[in-house]
Amino acid sequence: MPARDRLIVALDCATAEIGLRTTEKLRRRVGMFKIGSELFTAEGPSLARKLVSMGEGVFLDLKFHDIPNTVRGACREAARLGVRMMNVHACGGRKMMEAAVEGAREGGRGARPLVLAVTVLTSLETPELAELGIEGTAEEVVVRWARMAQAAGLDGVVASAREVAALRSACGPRFLIVTPGIRPASPAADDQQRTATPGAAIEAGADYLVVGRPITTAPDPASAADAIVQEIERALGAFDAN
Repeated sequence: MPARDRLIVALDCATAEIGLRTTEKLRRRVGMFKIGSELFTAEGPSLARKLVSMGEGVFLDLKFHDIPNTVRGACREAARLGVRMMNVHACGGRKMMEAAVEGAREGGRGARPLVLAVTVLTSLETPELAELGIEGTAEEVVVRWARMAQAAGLDGVVASAREVAALRSACGPRFLIVTPGIRPASPAADDQQRTATPGAAIEAGADYLVVGRPITTAPDPASAADAIVQEIERALGAFDAN
C-alpha cells in the first residue's frame, strides 16, 4: 500500500464548508478523510455523499454502540453511502459486532466497507478503565477486545500505537490496525494521552494513521500532510529493511 494511502485526515470541524475547504487542500495527498460525530451531527450524511462522489475515500467514525439489530441497520445505511471504512465499539459485544458486519455487507456496493472495532479510546489510561470497572491494563483490554472483534469477523481495530506490537502478536499480520493519536514530534498531545509519532506507529506495525489537528490547523495543511507521508515512507523503508 503506498504511503499516501495510509494517511487518514480527520475532518474534526463543525461545518461541511470547512470540511470541503480542507479536503480541497489535501486531495491526492492523503488516502481517506474521516468524518466524526461533530461533523456528522451538524451536517448529516450529505458531506460523506459529496466526498464519495468526488472519488475520495471516507472513514465514517461514528463508533456505533447499541443493540445488534440497531447497529446492523446503522451499518447497512452507512455502507449505502459508499464509505470505505466504518467503526463500532468493541464493548458492544460479539453479537453486536457480528451484526455490524452483516449490515455492512447488506448495504455495500460490491465489496463491503471495512468494519473496525474501537478498543480503548486514546483519551483513556488504565486508571480510567479501573474507574469504569474494566479489569486489566489498557494493553490487556485492547488485546482482549481485539480478539473478540476478530472472532466476530471484523477487519481490524482502532487502537493506539502503544498496543500495536501486542495486537500483531495476538491477531496476526493481516488484521488491520488503524492508529489515532498521531502527533509529529513538536505539537502537543491535546486531549489524547496514548499518542505516537507517525514513524513510530508505522514501525510498530500500524496499517493506517489518523491525523487531525497537526494537519488541519497547520499554516500549510498540504505541506504538513506531505511531511507526514514522507515520514511514513521512511518508516516503511526501515521496516522493510528489517
